[in-house]
Amino acid sequence: MFAPLRGPLKRNPLRNQAFLWPCRIAAQAIHWRVPRKSGNSIDSAAPGQRQGVRKFSLISNTCGVENPTEIRRRMSPITRRSGIITHLMHAAEKSSAPINFDDIAELAADDRRAVDDLIATSLESDVALVSQVSQYIVMSGGKRLRPLVVLLAARALGYQGDQHVRAAAIIEFIHTATLLHDDVVDSSSRRRGKDSANTVFGNQASVLVGDFLYSRAFQMMVDIGDMHIMRILADATNTIAAGEVMQLMNVHDPETTEDDYRQVIYRKTARLFEAGSQIAAVLSGQDAAIESSMADYGRHLGTAFQLVDDALDYDASPQELGKNIGDDLAEGKATLPLIYAMQNCSADERTIIQNAIIEGGLDQLDRITSIIHTTGALQYTANKAGEAADLAVAAIGALPPSEYRQALIQIAELSVQRRS
Repeated sequence: MFAPLRGPLKRNPLRNQAFLWPCRIAAQAIHWRVPRKSGNSIDSAAPGQRQGVRKFSLISNTCGVENPTEIRRRMSPITRRSGIITHLMHAAEKSSAPINFDDIAELAADDRRAVDDLIATSLESDVALVSQVSQYIVMSGGKRLRPLVVLLAARALGYQGDQHVRAAAIIEFIHTATLLHDDVVDSSSRRRGKDSANTVFGNQASVLVGDFLYSRAFQMMVDIGDMHIMRILADATNTIAAGEVMQLMNVHDPETTEDDYRQVIYRKTARLFEAGSQIAAVLSGQDAAIESSMADYGRHLGTAFQLVDDALDYDASPQELGKNIGDDLAEGKATLPLIYAMQNCSADERTIIQNAIIEGGLDQLDRITSIIHTTGALQYTANKAGEAADLAVAAIGALPPSEYRQALIQIAELSVQRRS
């Protein structure tokens, strides 16, 4: 049975929420402080406000208008899980046309080219092997979603400078460094549809070039010259490293819980998304409330992204995924599809999964994939990803309407629709 709705949602949730949402946006009183222009210069900026920055802040709810968090809190878990929150709170913004990543990326085309140029320049080294391995992994494709989020978030917040380009490149370098290290730890042979760097250049070179990219990222942080940004990125990098160790501790452990799993995906994946979107708020000079909201957006987006990634490991082709299917099982990782399946299958089936996690390998891949499907584990994982995506969209509900905010919303939606 569906849990009953409470409060004003009980009689007619669509009437009470979706139709009133445009009024809520207006009532949230988004205030812009735009520096006045004099010729080619910008003057009269508020104390402590950077040039080229448009700043806004939230005013607390008035006249009985509820914020998105409160609306969500009062919804039943079933209502939230079905994705209704997205339709209630953002129906006016959601596009009826299919979401295309290339269309979203095109919105930041100039900024993306600037990021690519900066990355190419920053990869230069007088050590030939460093340049070879760096170029191989960084220029090997991939959507560069993380830097794109930084670029779009900065523009959505009215940022008019160019430091967001450097911040986006830093995020990509940190991400790439983690990939190099991950593939060595996991003994992965494929990455982005081709041989992984450790397969081509060896483990030692991959680890050392990963270290090079980390150090280059920190050099670039210094160039930004903002201690708060350096703190965010330093903390994020430390959290990611701790997440790698935490995952290593969970490998071959069939007793891994959903909470254990969520701790790992936050540290390994969501934390960098969180840092990237938070940095955009810092660069644009926003207050603490907006900075926190942007961090929430990134964290929930990263969570949705990883949940879908782990589901695709049992529900996609190698061509779609760009890496081998069943890698998580082969490495003895108890991801959410396996955790849920073990909780909802027969004792014999649970033993099969437990032994596969303990021993690693793919001998039982087909049988375990069947169990995952029949127990509804993939749907459960998809539902959790949908919840996270809904939270990401809700987190940026207070941003002023713009094509950039719409792009951030579409990225959250696309994160749960993707097949690669």
